Amino acid sequence: MHCELFSADRCHSCQWLDKPYAQQLADKQAALAGLLSAMPVAQWLAPLASPPAAFRNKAKMVVSGSVERPVLGIMARDGEPLDLCACPLYPPTFAPVFGVLKHFIARAGLTPYHVARRRGELKFLLLTESRHDGGMMLRFVLRSQAKLDALRAQLPWLRERVPQLQVISVNLQPVHMAILEGETEIILTEDTALAERLNDVPLFIRPRGFFQTNPSVAACLYAAARQWVGELEISSLWDLFCGVGGFGLHCARPDMRLTGIEISAEAIASARQSAQLMGLTQVMFQALDSTQFARSRAEVPDLVLVNPPRRGIGADLCRYLESMAPPYILYSSCQAESLARDLQALPAYRIVKAQLFDMFAHTAHYETLVLLQRIPSVTSFKP
Repeated sequence: MHCELFSADRCHSCQWLDKPYAQQLADKQAALAGLLSAMPVAQWLAPLASPPAAFRNKAKMVVSGSVERPVLGIMARDGEPLDLCACPLYPPTFAPVFGVLKHFIARAGLTPYHVARRRGELKFLLLTESRHDGGMMLRFVLRSQAKLDALRAQLPWLRERVPQLQVISVNLQPVHMAILEGETEIILTEDTALAERLNDVPLFIRPRGFFQTNPSVAACLYAAARQWVGELEISSLWDLFCGVGGFGLHCARPDMRLTGIEISAEAIASARQSAQLMGLTQVMFQALDSTQFARSRAEVPDLVLVNPPRRGIGADLCRYLESMAPPYILYSSCQAESLARDLQALPAYRIVKAQLFDMFAHTAHYETLVLLQRIPSVTSFKP
């Protein structure tokens, strides 16, 4: 992938862009194997590559410059705004929308927020595209409601020029800190969720819900989880840190009891909507803390699926899983270091399969899927 800004030493978001992609993948696999070297892996599957360009479904743009000439992108190392509207990571459908949004900012008088002066209103633009039907979700992150009426008044003009915008919202982030979003979300459209479909599973993206930014690799990750779980004799499954339910809904069967737990109420609303569309009746999704949920239950599912944030599942949940002793654990990790640490805290399990999924091409980051099986000779203990 060629990037003029990287070649000009202006943007360094893709730290590995000067490295051939085959070498990137080999280096990531070597790093993962090194982290898991103390734990024998019965079967390594070949790493799953990413498309080299245009693979992101979401853009997070810092808004800077002036209201007449806004700049959408990031702040460079020298403190100058850097326009990323032509970033090759984004699909070609994004650039025309960014062009319209620059005119919209001027029409609505959305003054870009100036960090040093603590003045202005518009902090970020967040644009997400559904690979299923091309629909888009647009979020304006504002400092306050001062420009909300002006923004609303110009929405007909914007929607006429970008008819694929299905969900539009305003997020209020009043804090003078490098925080992407605040707690208040104001929906400005009838639709409140963007419909997506990975493989044959309907999924829904809401403004404050998490969704993978590389849908083609995410589809392969979910498909692998479905295949691995399908090879096991499973009648009950817990999906902890379930997000919008991507893993659990891919693995669920009509005769399987699925329990999905996620702290985000928006994500749980999406998961429930998907389960209803799929006609799954033995499914329960709840907005709870995953560790607290697991510790409050006496039953033992056949498989516990975990997809935690970068910090991993943590010592408390590891201890409880050791005690609870489910026959299988399926662990999806976006941070291999925390994965290795958690696996060390699960000595009663062996690694049956492991595979790397390159969700973040041209960087050192990647996703890992690991299937663990309880060692028969190890008995459970009470925490």
